[in-house]
Amino acid sequence: MTRNDLFSYVKKEYGIEPDFPFDLDFESAVLRHKDTRKWFALVMYVRADRLGHDSDEMVDVVTMKCEPMMIDMLIQQEGYHRAYHMNKTQWLTIELESSVPDKAIKNLVDLSYRLTDKVKSKKRRGDNQ
Repeated sequence: MTRNDLFSYVKKEYGIEPDFPFDLDFESAVLRHKDTRKWFALVMYVRADRLGHDSDEMVDVVTMKCEPMMIDMLIQQEGYHRAYHMNKTQWLTIELESSVPDKAIKNLVDLSYRLTDKVKSKKRRGDNQ
């Protein structure tokens, strides 16, 4: 999956366009909820050696919120890593344009969207937790 494929999916499913909030960095994009502005994904380029590869090439990645137990399982597979530049127990980084199937990335985007929307959902249900 390319970053443009990811952006198209998020626009189609959630009506959300990427946001480019970083001064002097016109490539890193944030995907965030429309109402709360809370991030559910970060798309950026990272040097491959920072992901454990023997290369200093730039790799396109997406970082998303995920269930900690899922992260522990997923990082055993190629293309998945503990979050780069985020909380490593609750965020997962995936190499785009890798062996990770598009469907898996879409499912994890959907999960991240739900996980980062949890507080709002609880308020809607009337939970006080």
